[in-house]
Amino acid sequence: MANSVNDKSIESLISASKSLRLSLQKSQGLGSALEKAGNRFEEINQRLPSLEAAVRPIRADKEALAAVGGHINRAVGPAASVLKVFDAVHGLEKSLLSDPRSDLPGYLSLLKRLEEALRFLGDNCGLAIQWLEDIVEYLEDNAVADDRYLSNLKKSLKGLRELQDGEGKANLDGGLLEAALEKLENEFRRLLMEHSVPLPMSSSSSLGEQACIAPSPLPVLVIQKLQAIIGRSIANNRLEKFISIYIEVRSSNVRASLQALNLDYLEISIAEFNDVQSIEGYIAQWGKHLEFAVKHLFEAEYKLCNDVFERIGLDVWMGCFAKIAAQAGILAFLQFGKTVTESKKDPIKLLKLLDIFASLNKLRLDFNRLFGGAACIEIQNLTRDLIKSVIDGAAEIFWELLLQVQLQRQNPPPPDGSVPKLVSFITDYCNKLLGDDYKPLLTQVLIIDRSWKHEKFQEKLLINEVLEIIKAIEINLETWIKAYEDASLSNLFAMNNHWHLYRHLKGTKLGVLLGDAWLKEHEQYKDYYATVFLRDSWGKLPGHLSREGLILFSGGRATARDLVKKRLKTFNEAFDDMYKRQSNWIVSDKDLREKTCHLIVQAVVPVYRSYMQNYGPLVEQDASSSKYAKYSVQTLEKMLLSLFQPKPVRYGSFKGRQTSGKFNNGVTDLRRTTSAVV
Repeated sequence: MANSVNDKSIESLISASKSLRLSLQKSQGLGSALEKAGNRFEEINQRLPSLEAAVRPIRADKEALAAVGGHINRAVGPAASVLKVFDAVHGLEKSLLSDPRSDLPGYLSLLKRLEEALRFLGDNCGLAIQWLEDIVEYLEDNAVADDRYLSNLKKSLKGLRELQDGEGKANLDGGLLEAALEKLENEFRRLLMEHSVPLPMSSSSSLGEQACIAPSPLPVLVIQKLQAIIGRSIANNRLEKFISIYIEVRSSNVRASLQALNLDYLEISIAEFNDVQSIEGYIAQWGKHLEFAVKHLFEAEYKLCNDVFERIGLDVWMGCFAKIAAQAGILAFLQFGKTVTESKKDPIKLLKLLDIFASLNKLRLDFNRLFGGAACIEIQNLTRDLIKSVIDGAAEIFWELLLQVQLQRQNPPPPDGSVPKLVSFITDYCNKLLGDDYKPLLTQVLIIDRSWKHEKFQEKLLINEVLEIIKAIEINLETWIKAYEDASLSNLFAMNNHWHLYRHLKGTKLGVLLGDAWLKEHEQYKDYYATVFLRDSWGKLPGHLSREGLILFSGGRATARDLVKKRLKTFNEAFDDMYKRQSNWIVSDKDLREKTCHLIVQAVVPVYRSYMQNYGPLVEQDASSSKYAKYSVQTLEKMLLSLFQPKPVRYGSFKGRQTSGKFNNGVTDLRRTTSAVV
């Protein structure tokens, strides 16, 4: 019975336990459901504003709601087109950031497409923004959209408008166009540099040989590529940049071609040389180098500029060429010539100025053609200044030359009786002025100089002036002949100079002008003074060797010996004195010197030889014979034949009084070798 009760109690407990567990599970499920419902309610609460905005158009005015579709369609169409172009631009990016070298035409075609796309964007972005602004305004006016949504739209549109209206307009492509143009610049430079090769010259090369070698023009294909690139540069307002690259590369190429010629002398300044003589070698080089540069290097650049930029216009390619010429060195050439004209005045400078004039005159047509445009105004001005300075300087030196010869008359003659350097210089100088090389140039210079002064020039003026200069030289010689205290030295000087005028002018242009009678007169004067010189100096020596009173017999031998000693002593003293004085005298002309020495030998040596043969034994047996038989015949002859030898030339500056303040800088010098006519 008891067991039966217990069993029922246990079952009741188990049943209650199950019921409680089930209730607990239901409670837990309910709690979980309530928690989820709370989260859902919170989510719904957060979405209510947007849901409210979404359903707002349902509450909007029916007419406004009906019209909004058309506004949206009109705004979306342009915007979609703009977005499509933006996508196209993005599609070009990879190709335009590649190297144009492999396919330049294709690259330029893509660049043109980019330009067209950017023009479309530039033209249509504003329109699309305007349509979008219109729809936003419509939505706002008709309360069709949420205020916060509209505010965000307005903010975005404002940023787009600022980008469209400001500097950002150029960046619609994100900088792709700028990067592509930089690629083109690099390709433009590469094409130029790879095909711009300096001439293979060396400083020792003859320009005559080089003259047939012109710079290789750029291949036609390269020129076409450059022109195509320039076309795109113009479309993008970048022409100046590409021109500057062209000028940089081509001017550098010309400079490299000239560098081998060693043109450092072009930088010389007036302070760096004393006179024209110190740089006359450079002046000769200057003419050859200038002709080579103009006729070959600058001529090639002129043609190439025309080929590359001809489609753009004359002003552009001429301006480009002008800058290349200036940067490559034409200004340095002209400035060197100007520096020469500004150096101190000197007759040698006249010849050098005529050399410069000849070079410029030879290139006159080339200069006018190459540098005649407005872009070359600096080159034109420097050239005109140089030509004017050359003509003014040459004419001034020529017309003052006679005065400078006359001024030197006051200076003493050379103490050695030689030909004054003034005389030798002027005779040679005047012959050069009348020669085929310089006379036409000097005539042209004087014609131009007179025309600037509104005066006429006749050739006889040039001839007469030269003849007046020679006449002045003759007067100088007459003055100097009379200036010697030693008559024998005066005669030697006269002999020297009359022979010089005859010998060095006979058969020359100047000699022909002076005439045979004039030349013959100077030859006769030479003979006359040579005879007088010999008679009054060495011709007197044999008289000391008189045979009078010399009777050789046993009773008179001692007396004869004394007379011989006395006469030999007198002869030796006279010979030593004369030899000492005349050993410093000079006969410059070799033939005249040898002839004069032989005449002296003929006048002295035979008499001395005969005298010594006959009477020498009288004194040779004497203990003091060396005092009287001082010279052997051979020694005497050798000494006489060694007379009048020229000394090593010394170049000094003229020290005469300068009476013309106008020429204090040097025309009075005549040249550094005129040395006070000594």
